[in-house]
Amino acid sequence: MHVFLNGDGTELPDGLTATQLVERLELTGRRIAMEVNGEIVPRSQYSQHTFRPDDRIEIVHAIGGG
Repeated sequence: MHVFLNGDGTELPDGLTATQLVERLELTGRRIAMEVNGEIVPRSQYSQHTFRPDDRIEIVHAIGGG
């Protein structure tokens, strides 16, 4: 299915969960936030959240520094 990930069009398998996307992007264990169609997806719901065609997914990760 076609979605937009951080502004770029990309193809994802049907039924992919947010947890699987995080793993696919090798972001497991990192401090990230995910927004889908303008709404934050709580980390506690990643395993239940599946994507739909044309979803707009934004993923940002925190970078520490001083």
